[in-house]
Amino acid sequence: MTFSSSNPDVSIIIPVFDEREGLEAVLKDIRSVLDGRFSFEIIVVDDGSTDGLDIAPFREKIDRFLRHRKNMGYGAAIKTGLRHSCGEKIVITDGDGTYPARAIPKLLSRLEECDMAVGARTGKNVQIPFMRQPAKFILGRLANYLAETKIPDLNSGLRAFWKKEAEPYLHILPRGFSLTTTLTLAFLCDDLRVDYIAIDYHKRKGKSKIRPLRDTKNILLTILRTIVYFNPLKVCLPVAMALFLLAFLILLYSGFVLDRIMDGTVSVLTIGGIQIVAIGLLADLIARRSGR
Repeated sequence: MTFSSSNPDVSIIIPVFDEREGLEAVLKDIRSVLDGRFSFEIIVVDDGSTDGLDIAPFREKIDRFLRHRKNMGYGAAIKTGLRHSCGEKIVITDGDGTYPARAIPKLLSRLEECDMAVGARTGKNVQIPFMRQPAKFILGRLANYLAETKIPDLNSGLRAFWKKEAEPYLHILPRGFSLTTTLTLAFLCDDLRVDYIAIDYHKRKGKSKIRPLRDTKNILLTILRTIVYFNPLKVCLPVAMALFLLAFLILLYSGFVLDRIMDGTVSVLTIGGIQIVAIGLLADLIARRSGR
């Protein structure tokens, strides 16, 4: 459903799933900070809400309203918005009131110097639930190591980027919450410039849709999968070295302590390490030949 037709420079994409409590205030805030400053459209993608979301009270604040028949996931909603967007610059944010709309102009201004500008949740007022902080810390450190750069906020849901730079990655972007993680790592691994701006992060309105265990597992797999896709040796070499080290330790232990060489175990571990190195080299060759 389209409420207006134009040729905006910026497309604001807001995925929503049962966000009736916070959406109207989010739309009002975005309009107040962008009206008169940017040519923009607001695209709301309803990912199969079950809370009776009614856009009639604030339909004038929305330019495009898209709806999934069933809940397909945060990432799927973002991709639907991307496919229907008209702007060269894309901004994504949430409909629960957690991200400050006043940061959007700063992100768009920074976008003139980089490929993606991310609102890093490192401001003075950051309300991240305590139960999510350990997983966020561990995943962040792992991503920093694998991407070989410091990432202040791996999966912030407030960011601006050039549409033309994101389109080549649409086929690898997942349906779930890990879309933002994949997008961050894809840009960094392809040597695109990603800048970060410190923002506050407010307490959400309504019930959180994040399931800590499942979503943490998915983000972990996303980090490994994305790095293997762009830089397979970064994952394969540490695994192979761990197998070689384990084989060496078993060789020493069995020879000096057990007084018999566990040649079968040592051989299996060594061959396994060699195979992983070979797979990593082959994957790296394919990645480099295929390019971006």
